[in-house]
Amino acid sequence: MRKTALRTLLLVMFPAIALAGDAMWAYLSAAISVACSTIAAGAAVGLVGSAAMGAIGEKPEISGKAIVFLGLAEGIAIYGLIIAILILGKVG
Repeated sequence: MRKTALRTLLLVMFPAIALAGDAMWAYLSAAISVACSTIAAGAAVGLVGSAAMGAIGEKPEISGKAIVFLGLAEGIAIYGLIIAILILGKVG
């Protein structure tokens, strides 16, 4: 019932989207996965990068540790990309 109501609502608002099959939902979910993870990774890298540069300014010997933390923050985007690849692998 819920799926039918959603498709009816989409048919009224966006006819091309409502008539698309289940593959469209997979493509949309993969795009949302990549978009959200990339935005989150950008925010994390911005915060971690600014803190790391401040710490390196005070203690230059910790620059290696700062790069590791930047890599961890960038891993968020990689996880989103992996999830999108897994979703798209189920479509084909």
